[in-house]
Amino acid sequence: MSTVNYNSILLELFTWTEVSEYLKTSKGIIIPIGSIEQHGPTGAIGTDAFTAEAIAREVGIRTNTLVTPTQSFGMAEHHLGFPGTMSLQPRTLILVIHDLIISLVANGFERIYLVNGHGGNIATTKAAFMEVYKTASLRKFSWASKVRCRVFSWFNSPEVFMETKRLYGEKEGQHATPSEISITLNLHPLLIKKQRKLSEASPSGPIFGPEDFKDRYPDGRMGSDPYLADPEHGQLLVEKAATALTKDFLGFIESP
Repeated sequence: MSTVNYNSILLELFTWTEVSEYLKTSKGIIIPIGSIEQHGPTGAIGTDAFTAEAIAREVGIRTNTLVTPTQSFGMAEHHLGFPGTMSLQPRTLILVIHDLIISLVANGFERIYLVNGHGGNIATTKAAFMEVYKTASLRKFSWASKVRCRVFSWFNSPEVFMETKRLYGEKEGQHATPSEISITLNLHPLLIKKQRKLSEASPSGPIFGPEDFKDRYPDGRMGSDPYLADPEHGQLLVEKAATALTKDFLGFIESP
């Protein structure tokens, strides 16, 4: 588990005057976004939020960029057949992301970077960005043309993908993966005692509504074997993801 002190980059620990000073030298900010949803019989419901937050904070500390509180609730409608899942509907998530980003843009932030931990958020988040650009223009912010938003799902970085294939091969699967579970075990060692050997998971495949999802994937996993998860793997994967996203973020900040 990381011993880095992130206090210097956490928005919630700043005063408004300190944020005002920050904006004199930087227009960038990072928003972690995840989901509160089932992750199979042994994975924490907060997995997607935990992973996004950890990686976002690593990127923030490496680039001296403010990181907001985590938007833990995402679009997880297809997981609602499993107790504990809490989902926003796509249209609700669009409004939430729009309102959070516009709050930042209205006060001078221009580069909004979302570190995402849940695949179900991607399409909705990109739709929200278009609403942000429209609102910034309609409100006639003088910096509206400079506003840029980007979402990067940490698990989609080539570096992480290659490492998960090396560690887990086809047992990585599509949901409740050993890679994401490894990160949670590193962050929250109390979760280690929940791990146990499971029967073969249902194969990866399509995703539809909650009833269909539970029929296809009865225990919540999609082709994965989370018993392969290891806290040391988690530390390695956070490092791989943070390095890849730091490079992407720096390019994003400098892009026209």
